[in-house]
Amino acid sequence: MYVHQDADDTALVRRCLDGDTGAFNAIVERYQRVLFTVALRFLGDRDAAADAAQNAFVRAFEKLDTFDPGRRFFSWIYRIVINECLNAKRRERPTDPIPETLPGGCDPFELLDAAERRQRVQAAIMALSAEYRAVIVLRHFAGLSYDEIADAVGVATGVVKSRLYTARQRLGQMLLERT
Repeated sequence: MYVHQDADDTALVRRCLDGDTGAFNAIVERYQRVLFTVALRFLGDRDAAADAAQNAFVRAFEKLDTFDPGRRFFSWIYRIVINECLNAKRRERPTDPIPETLPGGCDPFELLDAAERRQRVQAAIMALSAEYRAVIVLRHFAGLSYDEIADAVGVATGVVKSRLYTARQRLGQMLLERT
């Protein structure tokens, strides 16, 4: 399954490099959701995540000639989006906007409780080191397999499993301490 997708990605890259820039639209459609999800979980802000994902696609398009067809395209573009997220974190000003309105038809206490829970989980994820955060985000929010994560972050599958175990333990401990 992934071998076929990798061949499709390589063919799309080749078409772009040969002048068919419209072929890049297929790449964007294929990876837009997963890159946004990775950026959102890395940055914790929808607008910043959308910007990071968009910037990653722009950078990828500009640097398409540096892609090595012997590697997986996802691994290459994943590194670009992570670099964009790191750049965004460096530029980030610490602010926590308060929503102006609450969605109608819901119990405000339930909304507040759910928002606080999401915020605690996001804060715990953000407190992890980048190596642990990456495997959590790729496994639980991007839905990648252990092998795909290993390829994306450039480590062995066993290291991914070990990092996931440790990251989950640390997340659980942080969440228990914050309750």
